[in-house]
Amino acid sequence: MGDVTVECMTGDIASQPDMDAVVNAANAQLRAGGGVAGAIHRAAGPALEEECRPLAPIRPGEAVITGAHRLPNRYVIHCLGPVYGVDEPASELLAACYRNALRRAEEKGIRSIAFPAISTGIFGYPMEAAARVAFTTIFEELPRLSSVKHIRFVLFSGEDQRIHAKALEETVPRE
Repeated sequence: MGDVTVECMTGDIASQPDMDAVVNAANAQLRAGGGVAGAIHRAAGPALEEECRPLAPIRPGEAVITGAHRLPNRYVIHCLGPVYGVDEPASELLAACYRNALRRAEEKGIRSIAFPAISTGIFGYPMEAAARVAFTTIFEELPRLSSVKHIRFVLFSGEDQRIHAKALEETVPRE
């Protein structure tokens, strides 16, 4: 879209050496856990949790930024997505995650950012609906981006990647 590349791939969010920042699907306390948060914290090492401690707790939709420590990136942007069926309005809170992550990236002059499928694991957000919210929000934010030029979605499985690729195709603005 314009001069910003948006792509989907299957892979490990903690192994994206060509991205300036990766996004952590965080818990409120910004601690290691399961899923994406566990993978990022394990790869980054204990210093990440130490840096996160004074930033916690965060609320659904919020995003904070830290260094990446032992990850091959410069930054980690931590977002707390909504628990589906509990945190409402879920779609607005999920959109806020993507919007706020991109704002944190812009504040640091980040050129490339890798997102997981926020809230779709243990938080229970349906994958298709979450992908639509993610891409709709990103396309709404594109006109406000000056430094971010590459947005990648790193999905856990081939099926997740297929769902995201379809949602990307269906939500891309037509000229």
